Amino acid sequence: MANNTITRIDLIEAINREVGLPRNECADLLGDALKMITGCLVEGGPFKVSSFGSFTVRHKAERMGRNPRTGEEHTVSSRKVVVFRPSRNLKHRVNQP
Repeated sequence: MANNTITRIDLIEAINREVGLPRNECADLLGDALKMITGCLVEGGPFKVSSFGSFTVRHKAERMGRNPRTGEEHTVSSRKVVVFRPSRNLKHRVNQP
């Protein structure tokens, strides 16, 4: 599964295999977990998973940008972005041969 995208259905199937709950309950479980993560980030707080990494919300200030096709400058509005920072453990496991 190295080059494939993992979908919500793939996660539900994995939970089903590991825990043995019915697929509907696995879907509810995953949905609740994602709602919790989303709610935490919407409130502006960080969401940390031990040995995996942390998700934080960062504010990006307004700046001047340029259309690469026309060269015309315009203002890029300020916004919030979600940033993921992997844990040291995850970085180590990804870089192992």
